[in-house]
Amino acid sequence: MPVKNDTITCVPGVRVGQHTNNEDVTGCTAVILPPEGARCVVDVRGGAPGTRETALLSEGSAARVHAILLGGGSAFGLAAADGVMRWLAERGAGLSTAAGVVPIVPAAIIYDLATGNSVAPTPEMGYAAAEAASVAPVACGSVGAGAGATVGKLHGRAFAMKGGIGSTSTVVRLGAGEFTVGVIVVVNAVGDAWDVQRNVIVAGARDQHGWLHGRSNLVHDRNARPQPGTNTTIGVIATDAPIARHCLIRMVIGGHDGLARAIRPAHTAADGDTLFALTTAPDERPMETIDVLRIATATEHVMETAIVRAVQAAETRGGLPAARDLPPYL
Repeated sequence: MPVKNDTITCVPGVRVGQHTNNEDVTGCTAVILPPEGARCVVDVRGGAPGTRETALLSEGSAARVHAILLGGGSAFGLAAADGVMRWLAERGAGLSTAAGVVPIVPAAIIYDLATGNSVAPTPEMGYAAAEAASVAPVACGSVGAGAGATVGKLHGRAFAMKGGIGSTSTVVRLGAGEFTVGVIVVVNAVGDAWDVQRNVIVAGARDQHGWLHGRSNLVHDRNARPQPGTNTTIGVIATDAPIARHCLIRMVIGGHDGLARAIRPAHTAADGDTLFALTTAPDERPMETIDVLRIATATEHVMETAIVRAVQAAETRGGLPAARDLPPYL
């Protein structure tokens, strides 16, 4: 039987490719968009982001992007976007200029250099990820940009767990039509990952016995020692709805709302939480207020679900256990 696709590649015009360096425990994920590009916004809420081309998406910009690169390797990993640019340029996709096309590829990275070997994704890996892009269901867990991701680092890496990459989608009715909202997210947070529907922790900081303790409340926790600049949750929200820029902004805010419910604490000074939101629709149409609310709420839900999927699909790597290897949190 064919595999059901409920990931971001359900959104028309979106393809995803991943490249994983299992030996060094790092990788990258390329979200490939239509050749004419997609309207896009970005919202950075963490205090330690690692990004590229985000200024282009600042308020008032009408820029279109042709792909988005998510990767490991800390700031070194941003170079993987060069490979995605080369792949797009070879196919004539990009901003037309007098000297040829210039693909616009924003990027965001996570710090995973301590999970395996201290190796970052390269332009060649970015090219390979773009080459692998398809509309197939997105593989989740310890692959692509999620290969070296970790979570639950409030008490240091020794008590952390494996994070990963996750993706989900849903259909939302706007006016007389139905459209898709999809998310892909790399979970590499200081905080713990929570299943919002069940209100239980699914991955995070462990105690000295290896049990999840869920102590994400820092107010009275004297043992918390998060390391700045080594954590972040990054992702892409996509839809085929013909929405205007202000609606994309409400979408990306909804994504951060879902992130903050599923990762506790979120948006810290030690994280670099960054989300992109885009639409593959070629034009925009007026939306009723209720439709804007519907699409933002749908985004919250798929973000929460994708975060849980990311950690539940992760595999033990770099000496850190994955959620599937631990007894359930009680």
